[in-house]
Amino acid sequence: MACVRYIVSGRVQGVFFRASARDEAVRLGLAGYARNLADGRVEVLACGEDSAIAELERWLHHGPALARVTSVERLMADTQELRGFQVG
Repeated sequence: MACVRYIVSGRVQGVFFRASARDEAVRLGLAGYARNLADGRVEVLACGEDSAIAELERWLHHGPALARVTSVERLMADTQELRGFQVG
């Protein structure tokens, strides 16, 4: 199992980005979280199979319909024992 952390920039708060990311991650069988950052970005941690993480990463580049993603930064993260996908 791998874990990757993403920092998503653009219009990503107040547009159901976190809830939509959770729905996509659950569909893909990933664990982790999506949370707002104080500077207006969203942080997403995804843990699971490499192929599922790659699919979520593709999704993060556009997000839900109301979002306007300008960049997605990919950072490696330590593998964590997580259950489910949380929105914080």
